[in-house]
Amino acid sequence: MLLTPSRRKPPRHDEAEKPFWISFSDLMTALMVLFLVAMAVALMGLTQGLRQQDQAKAGRQEAIGQCLGDLQTLARDTGLNGVRLRGQTLEFGTLAEFSKNGNALPPERARALRALMPQVLQITRTPSCQAWLKRLVVEGYASPEGSYLYNLNLSLERSQRFLCVLLDASAPDALPRADRQAIRELFLVGGSSFNSAILNQPEKSRRVELRLEFKDAARCVGGTDGGADCGAATAPIPWDDDTQCPVAGR
Repeated sequence: MLLTPSRRKPPRHDEAEKPFWISFSDLMTALMVLFLVAMAVALMGLTQGLRQQDQAKAGRQEAIGQCLGDLQTLARDTGLNGVRLRGQTLEFGTLAEFSKNGNALPPERARALRALMPQVLQITRTPSCQAWLKRLVVEGYASPEGSYLYNLNLSLERSQRFLCVLLDASAPDALPRADRQAIRELFLVGGSSFNSAILNQPEKSRRVELRLEFKDAARCVGGTDGGADCGAATAPIPWDDDTQCPVAGR
């Protein structure tokens, strides 16, 4: 019996030309899909970050409004002459007014300030204030009669005198240690040569105000600022009970 050789089935034309690797168009399509997915993820992250910042700003405004509202109520209910809240500045009226070229406060005014300040500090400890309060600036002013440098030094002396009154541990009505520690940590002394807003009232220029400064939501939420401005822990100020005011009274 003769064996006939088997005939191979000729390959189909489309199989012979079918490449092993994917085509260039398929590769570009896959890369485009990956790119779109990456862009979608990035946009979602950006949108989420912007939403968080908007929510933080809204929460900040609400909290600051509540904080300032509490101070407004306190200023209205004290019954003290001239104590009021103007914007973010607490004015003490005649309690923190000084004589010309002077930095001393009469004993009765010092007692009134020491009686008022614990109520102010109590408000700063509320959640609405504590969340965004950065510091309180003791801003001293002088009337424009003197030279620039003289008035600048005088206004700083008045700010320091204000703190000396509040931190006087030897006074019969001295503030509790917790309040004096809070004043050391929160208060910052500042001074200006004079206040241009009331140049026509020199006696009203010789005073001290307390200005509230708040944290910036844009820098603290989703930002890169991780310093004390955003509530990062800071080293405590060493405690001492030195009752001697370095400013000579005059």
